[in-house]
Amino acid sequence: IACKVAPALAVGCTMVLKPSEIAPFSAQIFAEIMDAAGVPAGVFNMINGDGLGVGAAISSHPGVDMVSFTGSTRAGIEVAKNAAPTIKRVHQELGGKSPNIILEDADMKTAITGGVRSVMTNSGQSCNAPTRMLAPKSKMAEVVAIAKAAAEATTVGDPNGNAQMGPVVSEVQWNKIQGLIKKGIEEGATLVAGGPGKPEGLDKGYYVKPTIFADVTPDMTIAREEIFGPVLSIMPYDNVDQAVQIGNDTEYGLAAYVSGGDFEKVRAVASRMRAGQVSLNGAGPDMMAPFGGYKQSGNGREWGDHAFAEFLETKAIIGVPKLEAAE
Repeated sequence: IACKVAPALAVGCTMVLKPSEIAPFSAQIFAEIMDAAGVPAGVFNMINGDGLGVGAAISSHPGVDMVSFTGSTRAGIEVAKNAAPTIKRVHQELGGKSPNIILEDADMKTAITGGVRSVMTNSGQSCNAPTRMLAPKSKMAEVVAIAKAAAEATTVGDPNGNAQMGPVVSEVQWNKIQGLIKKGIEEGATLVAGGPGKPEGLDKGYYVKPTIFADVTPDMTIAREEIFGPVLSIMPYDNVDQAVQIGNDTEYGLAAYVSGGDFEKVRAVASRMRAGQVSLNGAGPDMMAPFGGYKQSGNGREWGDHAFAEFLETKAIIGVPKLEAAE
């Protein structure tokens, strides 16, 4: 929310925020902070409701000049359709199926453990999560062992306690994740950790087991669909060219990750990835770097100076101080 509101406010826009109907409470607190900070009435506005009703009304309204949307690609398509009759600008940050390429000379324990933890962050509900780990076929046994240990070390439970991973957002999302985990098993992937059902002792709440699959092929459902849950697919590659090809073989292009010992090789691989942001050797987010996707992961950019342009129009004013007299 802040990544949209802050640049819009900075360039002088008024705005209406519609938060997720299934996770609205942080937005309510944000609105209270805006009011306490003295933002003038009418500059920042918030309305709750579902996407099909309130969301569609906002994106189709002729009085709205621009829409900035974060959500699934499916929902983003509907936002664009609703906005089309009024030819308004639409900025979208949508889904992802981000590849995480582990090069042969990488520090395997650091790279793989970090990759697993990134997938489990926010219970896997991150659009840029590195959910496809591509690793050298020759080191697959080592890769799988490290990933398994990292997943099994992830504690699941009440996020108000010491747990590292809480529940997913809803029953609908839990059921979707369970269906995709079962699909992975049915299609022949090797279940390394986790699996269907809830973690032991957590019967209440929509908790998901930290799940790792190995021997995943590019055609499998779990390798192609955004799961939006704590599920990692480990995929082998024979050479770097194949790793890049598999990594780019997706309808998404939000983020990519590359780890290796030779930084020049890491950068060379990064330059070949069709993704809006590429993280090298576990680098964390940089809020001054542009964030946004290629392909069906969206359009436009958030964060840093690039974010301002999404909320601005370009105007050319041409003239001279005084009309020259004709000779």
